Amino acid sequence: MASTDDSGQAAQHTSPIGTTPPAGPPAGPNAGMPRWLPRAMVLALALIAVFQLGSWVFHELTGLLINILIAFFLALAIEPAVSWMASRGMRRGLATGLVFLTVMIVAAGFVTLLGSMLAGQIIKIVEDFPNYLDSVINWINTHFNTDLKRVDVQEGLLRSDWLRNYVRNSATGVLDVSAQVLGGLFQLLTITLFSFYFAADGPRLRRAICSVLPPAKQAEVLRAWEIAVNKTGGYLYSRGLMALVSGVAHYILLEFLGVPYAPVLAVWVGLVSQFIPTIGTYLAGALPMLIAFTVDPWYALWVLIFVVIYQQFENYVLQPKLTSKTVDIHPAVAFGSVVAGTALLGAVGALIAIPAVATLQAFLGAYVKRYAVTDDPRVHGHRRGTSGSGLFTRAWMLWARRPGVKQPEEDS
Repeated sequence: MASTDDSGQAAQHTSPIGTTPPAGPPAGPNAGMPRWLPRAMVLALALIAVFQLGSWVFHELTGLLINILIAFFLALAIEPAVSWMASRGMRRGLATGLVFLTVMIVAAGFVTLLGSMLAGQIIKIVEDFPNYLDSVINWINTHFNTDLKRVDVQEGLLRSDWLRNYVRNSATGVLDVSAQVLGGLFQLLTITLFSFYFAADGPRLRRAICSVLPPAKQAEVLRAWEIAVNKTGGYLYSRGLMALVSGVAHYILLEFLGVPYAPVLAVWVGLVSQFIPTIGTYLAGALPMLIAFTVDPWYALWVLIFVVIYQQFENYVLQPKLTSKTVDIHPAVAFGSVVAGTALLGAVGALIAIPAVATLQAFLGAYVKRYAVTDDPRVHGHRRGTSGSGLFTRAWMLWARRPGVKQPEEDS
């Protein structure tokens, strides 16, 4: 009796004339693996490996990419000043260096003044702490009929486990703070170097990008770049003006109240309230309130009232006039962009969200075809053919037609 393979081959050879023999290997339990399957499996494994490698590289380089993004927007912000000096015969590298030197000098002076102010206030609080403690103890003894003494309170604090644990944790946390400071300095240096190269070699970078694109795409890239420069520079310009106005206004108030370090506090309020979105106003007003409280508690209340009133003036009067020609974004869109940027990139996203959305809005606005709006009352929020009196009339008619209500006689 012939085997299965022999019988299969015999069946093939004895097939009738004119019929097409079956293509490929015969089906059955001993059929071989298709030739394309091993290569497909190897290709799938290779794609998975490449995807995992790319994901790992992107995760490891996220910090560097964020620094490059910050540097790019910083370079766009100083591009108008660098281009203005370069158009008057100065080399772009020297112009960029002068801009960065000016910014660093101003920032160093501000940080030095703020640090000296905080150090002085901390020393004053430490020196006056016994008097504060005595006043609190006297208030407690008067209202609760107790017999507390400052010596007993101090000994209880010094012998408490909470203070020991706090000192131990603070001692171990010094190294962590030092590492964070060094990491922040390295990050600042990285951002400064990249932004310097982006601003100094801006024309060369644009030529390098355009050299790999067709002419039509080159025009679009250059147009998008110009819009980004205008919007980012306009955002910085408008925020700088509002910071100046805010600083002058708060300086006048603090100087009138006799609060110490009024110039430094005014600069603090102006910068923090304008360049930290959403919560910058509250952070900016907290420090002047604290310093004013050390002088007189009522002064802190006056500072709070002034901050609230000035914030309303800025939102509804000052900001629309200053940003209408630079960063024309609806407040709801600006708030949403800040929230989205914070969710994606944290504080960095909150800072660059508004100029990025303004650039995208201006770029896309040229490609959206707009039409004249029809003169319809519904456009202005009014319903056609209805008014307040009509609504009341129809409501009265519906009530009058209820069962049991006597209907007025109709005129014949």
